[in-house]
Amino acid sequence: MKWAFVGASTIAAQFMIRAVRAQAGNDVTWLVSGNADHAATYAAEHGIARATTDLAEALADPDVAAAYISSTNEKHFDQAMAAIAAGKHVLCEKPLAMTIEQATSMVRAAETAGVTFATNHHLRCSGSHRAIKGLIDAGRIGRVLSLRIHHAVHLPANLQGWRITSAKAGGGVIPDITVHDADVARFLLGEDPQTVVAQMTSSGMGQGVEDSAMSVWTMPSGAMVMSHESFTHPFAGSGLEVHGTEGSIFARGVMTQNPVGKITLVTAAGTEAVSYPAHDLYQQGVAEFLAATRGDGRPAATGWDGVKSLTVALAVREAATTGARIDVNYGENK
Repeated sequence: MKWAFVGASTIAAQFMIRAVRAQAGNDVTWLVSGNADHAATYAAEHGIARATTDLAEALADPDVAAAYISSTNEKHFDQAMAAIAAGKHVLCEKPLAMTIEQATSMVRAAETAGVTFATNHHLRCSGSHRAIKGLIDAGRIGRVLSLRIHHAVHLPANLQGWRITSAKAGGGVIPDITVHDADVARFLLGEDPQTVVAQMTSSGMGQGVEDSAMSVWTMPSGAMVMSHESFTHPFAGSGLEVHGTEGSIFARGVMTQNPVGKITLVTAAGTEAVSYPAHDLYQQGVAEFLAATRGDGRPAATGWDGVKSLTVALAVREAATTGARIDVNYGENK
């Protein structure tokens, strides 16, 4: 399969070009960017044959079967809809769009067109998170009582552009990280948050957007989720904890793009180190996406998973803005 990459992004450079080329017969043959000079330089650096500022030009290539979208958030909707209209499969970065209505329209358009549409939620592709889900599903900690997600990190200097300065482009820690943590909670617990309370602030990096947020979510099972995200914590580390009636899971350093971190299971029987496969998260996600395009299973994170994670993140922002407890309204997307 030949791919058009839409957005000359850091994540594409660091992870996604390699992830696509790791799949047999797959290559990135087009690079689309709003800046012609940047597009040409980026394409040359990464061995991409063609670069353009015209998305339609890339989508008109009959050899291109899939589009990966990693532009700034406000561009996702128009670009994804164009790719779908051109009959391309779409793997889109999170958050899918600026609004739930846009995200829903993208997913439904793909369904109507008969193309595969997926969200690039990488964390659910990691061996660590899948091992944790396996422990929960196997009943190793009994009934889940709470989940604590600590995803307060330091945003690297090379990413401190629109994410910390532009609300119009979809900046802020909530659309950037809370949306991932919403997907993690949904993936691990197999249910959707019902209500949220939250606070957010700018603690030194955000310029017109929030750079730190804390929230608490209720789940249908009665479990509670506490989620902490930040761009400003250089030494905090990351991780998650799942606490149940029969045990607890402690996962340190696992909220990352790399297959690293340590998992410990604690029960009445004692403390047990939990091993997991250390595969590349993005290669796993692309492999499952490609399998879905062939009719073999579903993507790691579907478009509807992306709609729901966006719905939770926007509810967190509303709760933080209003100071009210917000019901998470999934509408017809339940």
